[in-house]
Amino acid sequence: MSNPSRFDRGHTDDLASFLRSSPTPYHAVANAAERLEKAGFRRLSETDVWEGGSGGRYVLRGGAIIAWYVPESAGAATPFRIVGAHTDSPNLRVKPLPDTGASGWRQVAVEIYGGTLLNTWLDRDLGLAGRLALRDGSTRLVNVDRPLLRVPQLAIHLDRQANDGLKLDRQRHMTPIWGLGEPREGDLVDFLAGEAGLTASDVIGWDLMVHSVEPPAYLGRDRELLAGPRMDNLLSVHAGVAALVAAAEHDRERGGELPHVPVLAAFDHEENGSQSDTGADGPLLGNVLERSVLARGGGHEDRARAYAGTVCLSSDTGHAVHPNYSERHEPGHHPLPNGGPILKVNVNQRYATDGTGRAVFATACERAGVPWQTFVSNNAVPCGTTIGPITAARHGIATVDIGVAILSMHSARELCGADDPFLLANALTAFLEG
Repeated sequence: MSNPSRFDRGHTDDLASFLRSSPTPYHAVANAAERLEKAGFRRLSETDVWEGGSGGRYVLRGGAIIAWYVPESAGAATPFRIVGAHTDSPNLRVKPLPDTGASGWRQVAVEIYGGTLLNTWLDRDLGLAGRLALRDGSTRLVNVDRPLLRVPQLAIHLDRQANDGLKLDRQRHMTPIWGLGEPREGDLVDFLAGEAGLTASDVIGWDLMVHSVEPPAYLGRDRELLAGPRMDNLLSVHAGVAALVAAAEHDRERGGELPHVPVLAAFDHEENGSQSDTGADGPLLGNVLERSVLARGGGHEDRARAYAGTVCLSSDTGHAVHPNYSERHEPGHHPLPNGGPILKVNVNQRYATDGTGRAVFATACERAGVPWQTFVSNNAVPCGTTIGPITAARHGIATVDIGVAILSMHSARELCGADDPFLLANALTAFLEG
């Protein structure tokens, strides 16, 4: 018998707000942390000594956040149940010397981050956001969420073959404009410092990126679809936060009887390989899990036992069947929006799912009363990958790849079913509760 659903269309409304207020990984983890704080979680510093005891905790580093809830019944060897996701999305990021221009136009020099669909950034009103590094060692978030930049496309009159195959040079054609006149060194940083209530002399470093300022929106005759930015993969981050909070609240109601420690691990830099101190291929998750075991009085043997019983659901977006390119998809597997979360399978370990992982995921969906689908790639089309195989290999823990089926993946604006975000959140909650 399935549990009643915890989340409904209101969850999707909240996702739209989360997407709008999270133009960068740094904003996403700050928003996640705020939601966790309201639910009673407290932030731990990695440089402090960690104490044991029950309750919710989280660690925030750069664009990554690891959060976990320790039930009162947890021992040193209690296994973990992890929801894994990532906070970054393909986009345009500001270069170290940003002030540039040509032919009387002032422009901002950008570098291409991840496998973005370049044409989706053309002729779109763009804002600028990120973090500023200050002289005192602190950082300050900044978000110019209004039309500021634009990457103008060449008129059809000057490129008569544009509709026969648009070709964009990453260096020459993707530089946004933001005004007229000669470029002046320091202009952009001076402007952004003012937006953040600072002076330019306060700022000695930055991590800045471009984002579309068009808000998320429901579409379709029956408003059954949601269009918006950064669904890959803030949709999973948002669902993971909601599921962790729900699991913790339910455990408190039941008197602390969860048989495992639920965890949310939202990493940065998945879109360029995960190899960083905040990426899935870095030590952050392993360090946090091990320190949690040690704080509960455990040792190496307890850590090994805990890891042996641990399961991770790597939640990332996947491909819905495209009606205009159905031949690109595997004929027997056509996931559709609002059909529920997808189980992602690849026998070459681009996804970490195996038969036992399928059973874990199917059981969680059944408990939540949530439908689910299966995704596998066409043999003639190379398969993407996720944090799943990295997490499994680096930590030696059972991992299952799942997600939500979307269209326009890696576009500046993606599309999903309006029901799928809360269906995913319900399935993740059932998984974390075990």
